Amino acid sequence: MHTVVVGTSGVTASDVLAVARDGARIELSGEAVAALAAARGIVDALAAKPEPVYGVSTGFGALATRHISQELRAQLQRNIVRSHAAGMGPRVEREVVRALMFLRLKTVCSGHTGVRPEVAQTMADVLNAGITPVVHEYGSLGCSGDLAPLSHCALTLMGEGDAEGPDGTVRPAGELLAEHGIAPVELREKEGLALLNGTDGMLGMLVMALADLDMLYKSADITAALSLEALLGTDKVLAPELHAIRPHPGQGASAANMLAVLRGSELTGHHQDDAPRVQDAYSVRCAPQVAGAGRDTLAHARLVAERELASAVDNPVVLPDGRVESNGNFHGAPVAYVLDFLAIAVADLASIAERRTDRLLDKNRSHGLPPFLADDAGVDSGLMIAQYTQAALVSELKRLAVPASADSIPSSAMQEDHVSMGWSAARKLRTAVDNLTRVLAVELYAASRAVELREGLNPAPATRAAITAVRKAGVEGPGPDRFLAPDLAAADVFVREGRLVEAVETVTGPLR
Repeated sequence: MHTVVVGTSGVTASDVLAVARDGARIELSGEAVAALAAARGIVDALAAKPEPVYGVSTGFGALATRHISQELRAQLQRNIVRSHAAGMGPRVEREVVRALMFLRLKTVCSGHTGVRPEVAQTMADVLNAGITPVVHEYGSLGCSGDLAPLSHCALTLMGEGDAEGPDGTVRPAGELLAEHGIAPVELREKEGLALLNGTDGMLGMLVMALADLDMLYKSADITAALSLEALLGTDKVLAPELHAIRPHPGQGASAANMLAVLRGSELTGHHQDDAPRVQDAYSVRCAPQVAGAGRDTLAHARLVAERELASAVDNPVVLPDGRVESNGNFHGAPVAYVLDFLAIAVADLASIAERRTDRLLDKNRSHGLPPFLADDAGVDSGLMIAQYTQAALVSELKRLAVPASADSIPSSAMQEDHVSMGWSAARKLRTAVDNLTRVLAVELYAASRAVELREGLNPAPATRAAITAVRKAGVEGPGPDRFLAPDLAAADVFVREGRLVEAVETVTGPLR
């Protein structure tokens, strides 16, 4: 099994994906263990002094003015975890919780938190054992970190609360730790706070969304090319020289992908046949511009994610010169903004895909295709309601595009009076990514059927490979009406698993 070694300088997106989705094992580097021990020595020295230090010998948030005596500090750290583990609602997905814990471990290992090496090792041991704390949907405002979600994870380290075992069964965390020979941690000064104060949940969801959207934007280029082909559109608008004079990188990549997919098609360029056209509709002609803008948004979001992956987010932090300083680095605004930007781009990509699907089904705009791509229109309804489903998904995506980061609800007796709502932005982006997948699956279903209805004209080798692969995946072609939901579900899985991109790349080579 792949092993990820955590050092002091952060982790990569591929590390996060390996741990969150593939169950990679985790090891702490010798450098990380040394940094942990050094920072802990600084915290211990400060804890022994009579002067109050935030997070070490004081309360938290609006209660930070109280100096806590030494005999109460262990209780203080336990209490902050217990009281902050106040999430509600449905359980968060296993991959999100694993990313959340791993990214908190990343910051702990930076040597800026003051956590003991044995606490960090316990975090790694829990992940390696396949134990997943029960974390709930609601509780994070995305400032002072993803407090409630991280608290539920810290609770598991203490042997309290509930967690899911490697067999998928939810049981008391203490039982699961005992079964795997893991001793619960007894938190000391600053450790409870250090386990809670980070942007780890929203960052983990951003990293996974970026991976998913990288595949879906390639899928969208493919479905757009299929629709262009089915509508007898022109591929001249994809010429590199046209995109070179408006040099947005994403636009150029999207146009290049569509051109590669359409190479060798007999269906393109029939504008002056029986129903002459000067140019294609925007949803066809401007596909690279819309998808390209989304790709450039992905590039910006990836840059933000890389910076955050290299960050040590905690409050207070231990600095190399021995100071322990309060700061505001836990504020989730940088991550929250790009999560919202991506939701906007996703909604627009889905919207343009739905418009192409609608055009394929309208006999007045499809240039010779049967109404709703039906076998016997009137007796058969064809894909009429598949487009309704797609429209419902797009409508939902528009609501999900409303930014969470523009909102703020003051908390902690006005001490935390401006928050990022980044966790909420991340949660809605996950739903948006799921819905975009479904929208593209419907376009694939409609466009592949429409291409097959163009008898006498051969599609491009790449689109033919896509159609062949989707038919082998259980998505049926043209014919009389049938129970449509299973076909749509199979198309959804086909796109979601990246098999559409794989099928096309067997012909085109790697898409951009």
